[in-house]
Formats: sequence, structure tokens, C-alpha cells
Amino acid sequence: MDVEKRIRELRLLLQEHAHRYYTLDDPLISDGEYDLLFQELLDLEEEHPDLVTPDSPSQRPGAPPVDKFEQVVHHTPMLSLENAFSTGDLRAFEERLLRFLNQDFTSDSLSYMAEPKVDGLAVELVYEQGRFVQGSTRGDGSKGEDITAQLKTISAITHTLLDSSAQRLEVRGEVFMDREALIQLNRERLLTGEPLFANPRNAAAGSLRQLDPAVTAKRSLKFLAYGIADPGQTPCTSQSELLAWLGSLGLPVSELARFCPSITEVISRFEQLAELRQTLAYEIDGMVVKINDFNLQQRLGNKARAPRWAIACKFPAIQTTTRLISVDFQVGRTGAVTPVAILEPAEVGGVTVSRATLHNRDEFERKDLRIGDTVLIQRAGDVIPEVVKAIVEKRNGSEQPIVMPTACPVCGHALLKAPGEAVTRCINPHCPAQRLRALIHFSSRAGLDIEGLGKKSMAQLFNLKLVRDIPDIFTLEHGQLAGLEGWGEKSADKVLAAIQAAKKPPLGKFLGALGIRFVGEVTASLLEQAFLSLDQLMNSSIDVLLELEGIGEQAARSIVDYFSDPSVREMFARLQQAGVVPEAGRPSGGDLPLSGRVILFTGTLNTLSRTEAKKLVKDNGGQIATTVTQKLTHLVAGEKAGSKLKKARELGKIILTEHEFLEIIQNFQR
Repeated sequence: MDVEKRIRELRLLLQEHAHRYYTLDDPLISDGEYDLLFQELLDLEEEHPDLVTPDSPSQRPGAPPVDKFEQVVHHTPMLSLENAFSTGDLRAFEERLLRFLNQDFTSDSLSYMAEPKVDGLAVELVYEQGRFVQGSTRGDGSKGEDITAQLKTISAITHTLLDSSAQRLEVRGEVFMDREALIQLNRERLLTGEPLFANPRNAAAGSLRQLDPAVTAKRSLKFLAYGIADPGQTPCTSQSELLAWLGSLGLPVSELARFCPSITEVISRFEQLAELRQTLAYEIDGMVVKINDFNLQQRLGNKARAPRWAIACKFPAIQTTTRLISVDFQVGRTGAVTPVAILEPAEVGGVTVSRATLHNRDEFERKDLRIGDTVLIQRAGDVIPEVVKAIVEKRNGSEQPIVMPTACPVCGHALLKAPGEAVTRCINPHCPAQRLRALIHFSSRAGLDIEGLGKKSMAQLFNLKLVRDIPDIFTLEHGQLAGLEGWGEKSADKVLAAIQAAKKPPLGKFLGALGIRFVGEVTASLLEQAFLSLDQLMNSSIDVLLELEGIGEQAARSIVDYFSDPSVREMFARLQQAGVVPEAGRPSGGDLPLSGRVILFTGTLNTLSRTEAKKLVKDNGGQIATTVTQKLTHLVAGEKAGSKLKKARELGKIILTEHEFLEIIQNFQR
């Protein structure tokens, strides 16, 4: 296996799915599938630490905040949690803690708090002199969206604490929606033709991200507090004391949280909650386990994206059986043809399921699924349903194999499955399905977020041939829109104003909206920082792109091929004529000790972990390299440095010891 290639593939997949989950509240895969991909990335990066980069999903707790809200910087980062999936994983968690601590510690020295993992949205509430002054989402962990007005509509969140002696408190907790409230909300959305929320977590996130707080107020949201950014601001010495103290301030805390004096008690509590979960009024998808003692928490510290002293143990997926009636084949914006199972409606964990993705041909062939089969389905992580397997014992001989089409179900063009790829694609660039999906993506929140041009509106304009490609969006006129069914004067004015505002987007956002293959949110941001204009990027070569940290060969080739296409060049000429001018950011610099320096670490470091060393580079204005190239300026060589050190010497790069590297930063700070 090409490890570096697989790591790149996993990062692209995880970045895309995290964006859909955290930012769009519209996941395409289950929590279980995401967790498996994430664990594979963690395993590969642990085996190959030299391939870890700062922009890897393993180094970040969430997704960037949505642009339409003001951003809030968290004084203390809101980290994510590592996952466990079994009682064996919980015991392994304790073993890791004991290895990290010294030999004086035994399992008898550790005690825990076990708290239900509520399926909602993590938020931070800031209180000053006891008054609620600001609320925000977790976002990417460092900064989130300012949703103060929306949070103030939730009755469970007190505006004034019962004790106002603390100058500032940053309370962390979960906003969520009851099962019954979700059912009622989806009934209302069904009547208005709006897409249904897949689960309470997405419903809560979508409700909090309403620009109008009055909409949020109607959504019956609830809140539970589970922590403080800095426990040192409190009189508490443990998590159990903290929960009681938060309750005394008037903040709601979970009644299901339990103190556990041993890991055996933790496991027992996990099994109890797994049985209780279906009887609760709200969804929980696991249990969070925390070291109870704050002094021990501080000693254990944090990893890149998660505390070392806590872990989330996920419940097994909820499963049931139903019948596979037929398979639809849907064409996406990149031409990917996705098989979707049409099922006899079945209830899974309180939700009626009638469709489930089969991902690709390899997937349904590997599982030997047939039309007419009785199949086992699950909502892994209580999100998007998936078909687990066929119940072969129930076959009667009438079942029919699923046949992947050889021609596009929309345009009739021949389909292609490239060697080494799992996805079958329609390679006709003029395929109506691809063009419509691309247009929907361009104007969606994942693209330029043009208000008023959602899926239904864009499909209407496309079918009426008013918009056939991206430039057509920017040449729409009032008279074309005002008379359309479901529109009017005000709707037309609103959409045209949004289109006008979208004519000068940030270059990174514009590139992400175009839907170039292998160019996700992170890659688009890297390109924005590296190039002064769209023209400069359009005329760059593969070699130039490969010099950029974080851009691999697959993405570089895709970018060059895209901008070399004559039809793409013509599209940009039309966009420019319509007044669309993406604005590039400027490469970051500044008066920092490592500004302008590109640094690679090799060998074993004595005083720093690899993550700490890379963070020092980033915090001090430098860039991280993963291989020795001409762009590299410095190589920091630890013990047992190998071929990278030899190559750096051959290229005349500056070689530093770990001590010399730290001295550069320390001398500058003096």
C-alpha cells in the first residue's frame, strides 16, 4: 500500500465529511463510518509520524466556523474527544493513562466520572459577573460562531447565575433537541417541502445557525452543562464537585452522570446507559469518561485535538431488518454514480428509514446484495442509515442481482471506472445531472452561499434554461425572476442583491465553490495563501503546486488539468465580463522568529514531541515540510536521523539540532 497516498485520500475524505457534518449539518455517512476512516488515519500517522501535517484532521477538533456569523476566539481551545467502541477499549484507555503517569500509580489510584454523551451541539457560554454576555459554537476548536442571540432564546440557559462572584466563567455544554421535538419539527418541514433533519444533532445545529433568533426560539432546544474552560476559576478540585457546583449556579447538568471509583464501575455504567438510552426523552450516542481529579487531568494534559484524560465510548449501532425493493443510481456533481437502496420503510431507533446509500459497485458486490433480499440495516452513530448485510438464509430464489449501469442514467453517456478507484463516473462534462449538482454546490453554503439560490430554486432556473452554467447566475435579470412560480418582486430583489454581493468572493471560497476534484476547503485555503491572484494560480505548473506544503500530486494534477480546459478558460472570461473578481489573501508573514522559514523534523527529538515541535513552528511564523525539497530552508535533526538528513546536506540546507532550533525562538523572544 502507498501509505502517503492513502493518508492523503483519508484526509480529503475526512475534511469533506467533517465540513458536511459540522458546518452544513448535512452528513452523507454514518458516525460509525467516519470513526473507522478517522481511526485508520490515526493508525497510519502513528506508524509514520513524519507524514503528520498541521492541517490533518487528526490535529483539529472540529470544522471552521460558518462565515455568516461573527467569529469568537475561545480563550481555552474546545477540544474533541478520542473514541472507544468497546469495554476492551475502556480498559486500554486506563492502561494508557497508567503508562503516561509514573510507576507509583496503579488502577486503584484512578477514579472517574461517567457522563452520558448527548447527541447535540457543543457550545460555550461566557458569564461576566454572573451575567450571560456571549455564546458560541465549538467551530474548529480555536474559534467558533457567535450565536449569543440564538442561545438567549433557550429557556434552560440562565441569563444570570445565582452566584455572581466570579469575574468571568466560560461554561461548556451541549445544546440538544428531544426526540418528540424532532418528530414535530420534521412533520412541519415535510408540509413545507423542506429537507428533513437526519437526527437531533443536525436539528439542534441547524436551529442554532438560524440568522433570525425568533426561528431558534420556536425549536424547543435544551441545554446541559458539562464543564468549565478553566476549572482553576472555580472552588472545585474534581469533575464531580464541578457538576454539583454548576447546578448550584442555576445551570442544568445531567442527572445521569455518575462517579465511578474504578474502570470496572465505568464499564458497568456504560452497560447500564446502553440499556437506558431508548427510554430517554433525548438521544445519547455513548458515554464520556473523564478522570475525576483536576490535578491529574492537568498532569495528563492534552494531545493535538483531544485531552489525554477523557474518552468517548460509543454505543453499538441500532439495527433492524427490512426488504431491499430496488436500487436507484444517482449522479453527483463530479460524475460519481452512487447506488441508493430503496427499502421497505422500517423504524430504526425511532426514525423511519426507506433509503440507504450503497456507496459504490464494489460495496454491494462485496456484500453480495440482491434486489428482494431481506437486509440488516443500521443507523451507526444514529445518523445516515446503511445496509450492513443480506440475510442469506431468508432467500427464496426470486432475488435478482444488482447491476451497475454501463451508461449514465441521466444523459446516456458511457460510464467509466478508473483503475484503482472504487467510484464509477459519468465522464460527460455536459451531463445535465452533473451540471445541476455543480450549480447547486456553487451557490450553496459549501460554495459562495448565495442566499435564495437553494436546491429548489436552482433546479427551477436550470430546468427553465435560465441558468445552464456558473456565469449565467451573474447575468440574471429582475424581469426573468419576478414572474416565476413561487417568486415575486421581493424574492427577485433579494436574490439579485445576494448575487451582486457574491461577485467579489475570497479566492479560497471561490475555488471551493468550483468543485475542482481533490480541492476541498483546506486545499482551497492553502492556494489562497500561496497565490496573489486567480490568474497566477491558473498559469501555475504542477511543479510549482507540489512545492506547496499540503498539496499532493493528485490535487496538483487535478488543478492544472482543470485550468487547462478551454471550456473552463472560457467560463472565467465570461465571469470576468460579468464583474466576478475573486479576491486573494496575502501570504502570511510578520515579524516572527521563523517567518519565511520552511522546517522539516527528522529523527527522535529529546525534549519535544513531534506535535509540540510543529506547533512551535506554526506559532512562530514558519511552515512545516514533510519531505526534503528545494523549498526547505532548515532541517532539525534528532537522534537516528536518516536519509532526509543526508539529502538535506546534499542540497545545502541549514541543519539544526533540537537545542539550536529552540535557541532561535528563545533568543528572538528576549
